[in-house]
Amino acid sequence: MKGDKLEKKVAAFKEGDRSAFDYIYEHTNRSVYFAVLYIVRDRMTAEDILHDAFVRAMTCIGQYSVGTNFTAWLVSIGKSLALNHVKRRSREVSCDFDADAYKYGSTRTELPFIFDVAAKVLAEDEYEILMLCQVAGYKRREVADMLKIPIGTVTWKNNEALKKLKAHLEKEDGHEG
Repeated sequence: MKGDKLEKKVAAFKEGDRSAFDYIYEHTNRSVYFAVLYIVRDRMTAEDILHDAFVRAMTCIGQYSVGTNFTAWLVSIGKSLALNHVKRRSREVSCDFDADAYKYGSTRTELPFIFDVAAKVLAEDEYEILMLCQVAGYKRREVADMLKIPIGTVTWKNNEALKKLKAHLEKEDGHEG
C-alpha cells in the first residue's frame, strides 16, 4: 500500500535520510496544493504556500508521529499557512485583479477557470476530492486512504461534485439539461 511506503519514507527522513524527501514530496504535494488553493484561490500563492508548508513540515518533522497519516498532517500545516495568509491579506489594501484579469493573461477559456468555479460552487470536501481524483490523477481508493474516509463516500462526493460543476457551467452558459 502506498500509505505504508510513505510512512516508511517519513520515518527514514526523520532518521536523517534526506533522499526520502523526493518520494515524500512526489506523493503528497498535490493534496497540499489543492487544499491550499481552495483557501487562497490563487495558483501562484498556493504554490508559494505549498513550498512553505514543506519547509515547515521538514523543519518540524520531529513533531510528527509516524503512522498517524502524514498527508493529513502536512495538509493541516498547509491549511494553517493559507488561513494565516488570507488573514494577513484581509488587512492589506486590495486591488481587484478579477476586474482586470485580461491584463494578467487570465481568460475565461483557460482550464484554470474551472478551478476557480469549482472552488466557488463546491464544498471544501467535494473540491478536495474532485481535484485529487480528476486533476491530480489519484485513484478513488488512494483518495479514500489519504482522507481516511470510505471509498463509497469518495465515489459519491466525486460524482456529486462533477454534477454540481456541470450544472453550474450549463446554467452560466445559458444551456439547459
